[in-house]
Amino acid sequence: MANYDDPAQEEKWCEERRREVATYLRNEGVSHGRIGELPAWHVAPYVSIWAIESAAHPEWLGWWVICGDLPSDYVSADTIKHPRDAMRAISKRWLEVSGYMSRGEKHPTVNIGSPDTWPTLGPLLNSRAETLAKWVNDDSAWKNEGP
Repeated sequence: MANYDDPAQEEKWCEERRREVATYLRNEGVSHGRIGELPAWHVAPYVSIWAIESAAHPEWLGWWVICGDLPSDYVSADTIKHPRDAMRAISKRWLEVSGYMSRGEKHPTVNIGSPDTWPTLGPLLNSRAETLAKWVNDDSAWKNEGP
């Protein structure tokens, strides 16, 4: 079992998440520039938030990506300038989507899984969203943010 208090293990975990972000963005067809060398915020081995450069405006923040022991997702950085706010936006979206899933309804803009998987995926997504919301609201979790 990895010891994430060991800087080498933590660095390895971050490198793996960075590769995961690159693969995720490619699979999603998101046009982007550089991916941050380190996450903007993370708690290994659970979650990381990555700043992604805009393809249209080099040197500008274009996207935020979340990955770790949860679904990978992204949000535009047009109006979200801080990793904490990105996590808040993703948490709110996941809470909304999980509500649709639990009711057996298709969300109008987000598609996760198929209707036959929603009874299982809905509660998992809701649980992850609630955990993110707790981190967003915990000031102590944000005191040492950044690369």
